[in-house]
Amino acid sequence: MKHRRKRKQKQKPEAQKSRKVTQYRKPISFNPGVLVFLVIFVYMVIMVVLYFRQTHITPYEVKLGSLAINNTYKGVILRDEEVIKSDFSGYINYYARESEKVNAFAMVYTVDSTGKLAEMVKDESSDESTISNESLSDIRNSISSFAVDFTPEKYIDTYNFKYNIEGTVLKLANTAVLANIDKLRAENYADSIDFGYAPASGVIQYSTDGYEDLDAETITPEQVEGEDYEKNAMHSNDLISEGDNAYKLIKSELWSIIIEIDEERAQSLADTNYIEVRFLKNNYKAWAAVSILRQNGRTYAKLDFNNSMITFSSDRFVEIELLDNAKEGLKIPNSAIVERTFYLVPEEYLTKGGNSGDDGFNREAYLEDGTLSTEFVPATIYNNVDGNLYVDESVFNVGDYLIKPDDGERYPVSKQASLIGVYNINKGYADFKQITILNQNEEYAIVKSNSEYGLAVYDYIALKGDSVEDNDFIYE
Repeated sequence: MKHRRKRKQKQKPEAQKSRKVTQYRKPISFNPGVLVFLVIFVYMVIMVVLYFRQTHITPYEVKLGSLAINNTYKGVILRDEEVIKSDFSGYINYYARESEKVNAFAMVYTVDSTGKLAEMVKDESSDESTISNESLSDIRNSISSFAVDFTPEKYIDTYNFKYNIEGTVLKLANTAVLANIDKLRAENYADSIDFGYAPASGVIQYSTDGYEDLDAETITPEQVEGEDYEKNAMHSNDLISEGDNAYKLIKSELWSIIIEIDEERAQSLADTNYIEVRFLKNNYKAWAAVSILRQNGRTYAKLDFNNSMITFSSDRFVEIELLDNAKEGLKIPNSAIVERTFYLVPEEYLTKGGNSGDDGFNREAYLEDGTLSTEFVPATIYNNVDGNLYVDESVFNVGDYLIKPDDGERYPVSKQASLIGVYNINKGYADFKQITILNQNEEYAIVKSNSEYGLAVYDYIALKGDSVEDNDFIYE
């Protein structure tokens, strides 16, 4: 038994040794696909960063066009107007339609001192009497014109429209009463009625506004703008006194509109004798003689008409559009326009290179041994104004001397001037082109086409002129 116990003790260390586990380490494997992915990812990151850090040039194709310039103005109307006073007291009733032309000594109104005529007019207007086609047409036209011109911003016109319709209806009734004047005489009312006649021929208006004596030479900015403007209407059956305003008579077909303009617009109209005008109220067009007035620190255009006065006889202010011909040319955005400075060189100094035939100049130069010599410098000419050539600043330095090809006369480079232009990118690099602006608004300019040093239709230019410099390569 002791022997067995000893065998077990000898086997114990070996059993423990057999239970010891050694960890297996896998060999490192290289996956080329992961490396390729990392390289592509890093490349993409770099390209994105470079893309956002780079200035991008957006091309713009030059096309022919014109500008939609705001030629709409609000003007005040001047006419030959006379306010006619009443010679009588009582209830006034009108018999001529407003904006109707009457002859001299035609009856315009009556004044009833008793008020009986007013009652008869009221009874006559309440009867189910018929209205002539002409009268019905006048009412229909008034309603139609109001409906077309009405805007919520001018709601006050609703009251004027109401008074005009009421006045038209009452005048129709008055006419019917006047036709029965014999009935008035029978009732002994005729002696209380006085008659008012037109002192001259003209167009009737039953309102005053204090602007009847406006004069173009003394007009004020407040009057042109209509500050505190008030129109006082007159109605049939109003009680008036002797000396009160009875009606207004417009005695001439000649009339004018005064509009305020800026100095730039005044210059464009300075050489214009006549201009076509469109009235926004009814799209009516007419020709007007133009004159420019400068007074009270303001600039005005006076538009004189010799017809169509009656169409606007009830208006004091009117909105118009000047239909002068818009200048056409190459349409470019204002963002493309830049200004550059150039050296000015007399054109007599321009010559050709001996081998290349390029345009350029002969410039004084010193050799290494100090000997004075002449070298040819090629140069691009950007414009020629009065015999002075515009040359890029990078070609010369201030103080360089140029040699005239004919007699060797020297010219010191010093004079500078600026040009406005755009960068042409047709050839893949930025090339400055001088432009002549014919017209301009807030977004676009119309420039002269096919000029010697300028643009042509379908050229491509940099949309943002300040994003590029001369001779920059263009990467789209």
